[in-house]
Amino acid sequence: VQLVESGGGSVRPGGSLRLSCAASGRVFDTMAWHRQAPGLQRELIGLITVRDRTTYADFVKGRFTISRDNAKNTVYLQMNSLKLGDTAVYFCSAGDPRNKFVNWGQGTQVTVSS
Repeated sequence: VQLVESGGGSVRPGGSLRLSCAASGRVFDTMAWHRQAPGLQRELIGLITVRDRTTYADFVKGRFTISRDNAKNTVYLQMNSLKLGDTAVYFCSAGDPRNKFVNWGQGTQVTVSS
């Protein structure tokens, strides 16, 4: 299993980015996005099931949207109204209902700066 994130980069506050995570192999029931800022623990942003049910962390507050394309075996993270505090390495994960976060990508850097 291989998960490859892309789409990271630098953006100004208030800007938008769209991250992608392409998975190899089979389609997993649960795909999720996480992030880890310097000096902080990794935190869950949200997840999406194969039936497109989504769950988000409270701090997302409607700014981020997770979607997936099962035909492409890819999950997306649309991030709007980015803030300085959103600077982090963003990771995707894939798993099944009993083990949601088993497989991980290498991460992609998102930097929000003015």
